[in-house]
Amino acid sequence: MAETPPGPKGEPLFGSSRTYASDPFRFISALEDAYGDVAYFDMGPMETVMLCDPAAIERVLVSEADRFRKPDFQGDALGDLLGDGLLLSEGDTWEQQRQLANPAFSMRRLSGMAGRITDHTEDRLAGWDDGDVVNAERVMTRTTLDVILDLMMGVELGEERVAEIEQQLLPLGQRFEPDPLRFAAPEWMPMPDDAEFEAAVASLDAILDDIISVRERTAGSGDDGPMDFLSVLIRARDDGVESPEQLRDEMMTMLLAGHDTTALTLTYTWFLLSEHPEIERRVHEELDEVVGDERPGMAHVRELDYLEWVIQEAMRLYPPVYTMFREPIEAVELSGYPVESGMTLMLPQWGVHRSERFYEDPDTFDPERWKPDRANDRPRFAYFPFGGGPRHCIGKHLAMLEAQLIVATTAQQYRLEFLGETPLELMPSLTAHPRQEMSMRVVERN
Repeated sequence: MAETPPGPKGEPLFGSSRTYASDPFRFISALEDAYGDVAYFDMGPMETVMLCDPAAIERVLVSEADRFRKPDFQGDALGDLLGDGLLLSEGDTWEQQRQLANPAFSMRRLSGMAGRITDHTEDRLAGWDDGDVVNAERVMTRTTLDVILDLMMGVELGEERVAEIEQQLLPLGQRFEPDPLRFAAPEWMPMPDDAEFEAAVASLDAILDDIISVRERTAGSGDDGPMDFLSVLIRARDDGVESPEQLRDEMMTMLLAGHDTTALTLTYTWFLLSEHPEIERRVHEELDEVVGDERPGMAHVRELDYLEWVIQEAMRLYPPVYTMFREPIEAVELSGYPVESGMTLMLPQWGVHRSERFYEDPDTFDPERWKPDRANDRPRFAYFPFGGGPRHCIGKHLAMLEAQLIVATTAQQYRLEFLGETPLELMPSLTAHPRQEMSMRVVERN
């Protein structure tokens, strides 16, 4: 067994971090193309192993998940933002929080919420007229914020407060863009954007304080109260199971992670449909056949197979979470190479989803690759937009239901024509955002 996986030779001090930071997507694709299943490189002082082997990814996320943990390599910023919420917590804390969250995310509960997702979408469409130009990313962000605030926190905020939340997303995102200086610098060293980041966190904390204060009056007690996640946590806090700090951390995680990835999936779906009118036409034909003049609801979602494939394919080409990281807690062997405890494992959806080893014409938008007879022979972890294993994204069912209903409700009435430049350039943060403004013309369907 070889001692070290193959990989690029980096530069002193920075390793490959400056190449990665300049374009993580190109870097990941180049490594997958050159080295296949596994590659080794230095991310500044961090020894990093990139895994594009679906079998090894399955071991890390599922069958041997207890041998790996989430690394703490981003300093205190992510902890300051999300604290000990579901995304970052470990061990007993994570187990407890996951159990508390499960009822709010159950498919049984979400099925009964489908009409409210359609309501929020219709509210956002109410001001549209044929020929209007809209920023699709902004509209999708505000729609998914409406949904997560309602379904998981039990509140509806006015437009001014929703806009205030949206305004904080830019400085938060900028803080997590790859920066070779941050990779190399000690965690205690102040950086130029720290003040804006801290101000954004403080603004969101104030909004969450107000939301929690409102829900405290209606959360109920015992098992008879509302089942939105915030009410469940307030009751757990009142029973001494949940601390105020933990409640805050879960709500910040829910507010940010709960809307962002779905908004991006929808944004990229509209872009891809605009670029592929034949596929867009098939979506409209399916909607006309299945939904007709009715309001899209849960019963329709179960029959919208082609639309589901479209959304899956959008997440394959543009996975909002474009890479995940883990760290072995003991020495392991992965894809034929030893990996020491404390090394960083990169599991890049971007590289695996676009690999020609698993997908024919991988850069082509082809929803029919998700037909069962084509998808069944593909390795399970050749596609993992929601992660996998015990720590898979708890909101994946909500995200898919939400995406299908928002697209169905919108596409029932309108087409969206992308007006920006192609190809898209992506901005790497915790999630992959388009650099271009996603301006689209609203075209009313005849």
